[in-house]
Amino acid sequence: MRRDNESTVSEFILLGLPIPVEDQAAYSALFFAVYLTTVLGNLLIILLIRLDSHLHTPMYFFLSHLAFTDISFSSVTAPKMLMNMLTNSHSISYTGCISQVYFFLFFGSIDSFLLTSMAYDRYVAICHPLHYTRIMNQNLCVLLVIVSWILSNACGLVHTLLLTRLSHFRDNTIPHYFCDLSALLKLSSSDTTINELVILPVGTVVITVPFICILVSYGHIGVTILKTPSIKGICKALSTCGSHLCVVSLYYGAIIGLYLVPSYNNTNDKDAIVAVMYSLVTPMLNPFIYSLRNRDMKGALRNILSRTK
Repeated sequence: MRRDNESTVSEFILLGLPIPVEDQAAYSALFFAVYLTTVLGNLLIILLIRLDSHLHTPMYFFLSHLAFTDISFSSVTAPKMLMNMLTNSHSISYTGCISQVYFFLFFGSIDSFLLTSMAYDRYVAICHPLHYTRIMNQNLCVLLVIVSWILSNACGLVHTLLLTRLSHFRDNTIPHYFCDLSALLKLSSSDTTINELVILPVGTVVITVPFICILVSYGHIGVTILKTPSIKGICKALSTCGSHLCVVSLYYGAIIGLYLVPSYNNTNDKDAIVAVMYSLVTPMLNPFIYSLRNRDMKGALRNILSRTK
């Protein structure tokens, strides 16, 4: 028999970010600027890579997919958050909430796998330069992207399908600006044992293993550079890997700060603020990082502008 405090829900209430009501308009304008910059900046990267034949290389092939993923990742949460802040209506339907969980996990996982593929590409370029074109051929690049999409889809589906099993909730108020998986599990009055057991192995596949692979790749790169220490070699390595290292640091730094660093403040507020970092701010910074630190991207932009003139 169902207890009185258990109920099915047709919608959830998103409490949003810990921002005073009087400051909502100013912050909504700020977040709209961040989202617009993310979309336009990453679209510019995709356009430059498509139009400039010099950028038709494995590294930029992965970068174009990363740019598309960043646009999609931000679009999962930003439009709904902005609409809620502007209209002061914080509700989201049950179907919309479950869909948001799936796409957030899906595109977040693709980001992780693509960053790993890019790290492997840099490892081959620096540690095995004579065999680079043979190893990083088109078939391998396409295969790595397809595997990234398949694994990410599996991750999103597993968590989403298990989430739909939870039919009863103690409350429909989510202390977040989007439907976060962990927040929904805390609200559920159903048995969440299986859901919690699945988080560790899936998280290992999506976050831990890719992060270790990236560390191993850059460890080999560092050893290779140290074998022949020269200013030219170090500058080449920094030019080749600098942008990618910055993005990796931002992405995994936010995740480590969220899940591994203990919090002495309000946990819900910390979760929401850190989520803004890796779901909104990092995708916005990626175009700037790759444009400002990459001579090829700046050269492609100059070529496009000169053609336009």
